[in-house]
Amino acid sequence: MPHSLPLITTLATAFGLALVLGVLAARLKLPALVGYLLAGVLIGPFTPGFVADIQLGQELAEIGVMLLMFGVGLHFSLDDLLAVRKIALPGAVLQIAVATALGAGIAAAWGWSLGGALVFGLALSVASTVVLLRTLEAHGILDSMNGRIAVGWLVVEDLAMVLVLVLLPPLAGALGGDAPDAAAGSLWGTLALTLLKVSAFIALMLVGGRRVFPKLLWLVAGTGSRELFTLCVVAAAVSIAYGAAELFGVSFALGAFFAGMVLRESEFSHRAAEESLPLREAFAVLFFVSVGMLFDPRVLVEQPLQVLAVVGIIVVGKSIAAAALVLLLRYPLNTALIVSASLAQIGEFSFILAGLGVSLGLLPVEGQSLILAGALISIALNPVVFKASEPLQAWLRSRSKLARQLERPADPLAELPMSTHERYLSGQVVLVGYGRVGRRIAQALAERDIPYVVAERNRELVERLRADGGAAVSGDAADPAVLIQAHIARASMLVVAIPDTLDARQMIATARTLNPTIETVLRTHNEEEAELLEREAAGKVFLGENELANGMTRHVLERYGKAR
Repeated sequence: MPHSLPLITTLATAFGLALVLGVLAARLKLPALVGYLLAGVLIGPFTPGFVADIQLGQELAEIGVMLLMFGVGLHFSLDDLLAVRKIALPGAVLQIAVATALGAGIAAAWGWSLGGALVFGLALSVASTVVLLRTLEAHGILDSMNGRIAVGWLVVEDLAMVLVLVLLPPLAGALGGDAPDAAAGSLWGTLALTLLKVSAFIALMLVGGRRVFPKLLWLVAGTGSRELFTLCVVAAAVSIAYGAAELFGVSFALGAFFAGMVLRESEFSHRAAEESLPLREAFAVLFFVSVGMLFDPRVLVEQPLQVLAVVGIIVVGKSIAAAALVLLLRYPLNTALIVSASLAQIGEFSFILAGLGVSLGLLPVEGQSLILAGALISIALNPVVFKASEPLQAWLRSRSKLARQLERPADPLAELPMSTHERYLSGQVVLVGYGRVGRRIAQALAERDIPYVVAERNRELVERLRADGGAAVSGDAADPAVLIQAHIARASMLVVAIPDTLDARQMIATARTLNPTIETVLRTHNEEEAELLEREAAGKVFLGENELANGMTRHVLERYGKAR
């Protein structure tokens, strides 16, 4: 009976086994993604026992790719990328180049073709969005400066891989693989035709799609039907991806990515993300399971040195390259270690690229198995690597003078210029953080002509503030040297507008050591933390939910004339 229902059989076994192994991985403090991949290995053709329908699995994986890329596009924020562009753009591009060179170099040493070596290197160069976001969330630093840099860095990597997915098919013939468009003429003609089609699709989406799809969402939302709204979101993702492939020759992945980008323009984008999340995550699980089905575990036994080399490039080579680039861009050692640990793994784009490479006759099947082995091991090791970054930083700081210098690099933005007006150096407010909250506080202070100095880890924001005539220093305010540069000893108030409570406590301790009478204000989103901070006499603590409730209550009472 099960053999007559291959779709149901495949779904039941894939979801069931993924659930069991995902829970087991979570219990072992590993990403659930490891469990999903192992589930695919167990029901794949290379292990004994039940074998799922591989063809069906691949088709379900295509839907998974569409919805994964749709989710990436839906959360893609050009503003967030622009905020860290001076580190994310050059850093990601150079890191991709270094990692690709390492991977391609070792593949060439194994005797692979130029095309196979290039695809292999590119697959090792890009980290997993899913793993990165969940790791940053688990450590509570997704909204921190380091978290934003890591996410911006990965967005650039994703965009680079989208470009690779577009260009690889027309270049396949020249790289020694199958040329799907051989009849189209010369390589340059084929490449030009491909770029023309992609440009036409992007222009259509950015010009027409931005106007049509947000209005369509508004129209459907007006029905009040949650099911129709969810259906509209999913239909847009899949239909645009399919239409892009059929009409413009664009990959499903690119089509779905732009569908997400277009729908982000709607005021319903957050709801669209929320409503489609269960379906996106379900098919993402199927995608990872189907990837696991392609993995041949024999590669671990037959080619252990190659597997170790791949893991070394991903975990060590990429990490060192990323850390060095961050330090060269004058960011502190703390940022370098967080970013490098975040990127020390590979995931969904690597799988998509490996599958495309094999289908184009560029990447040997053993290369796909090595990439999958590297992904499994690097994802499993990533929590360990991430946790090790903090003690490694402490150890380096205590043992190495160079590390201490790197923690506080020579940087003109780390000191207030000599020309800073005297009014900013006495009785001023020291404002830590210039994000959404800090920016509003700064605006209110400026409107009332109250002097303030901003301490911010984002060098680009500091450059912008100084260009506008403001007083700002670059660095982590948990470092006493940063607050000293902000003249905390002569300030009247310290306002900590970042959500990191642990760092805030260190800042308050430093401020009170240098200025015992200073008033301190900080924020938190956790009620228990708020109570703890108030007991420690940390100053005025604002709890996000309380302030929101107070503001809404005040408005309601004012409308009824009951406000006091």
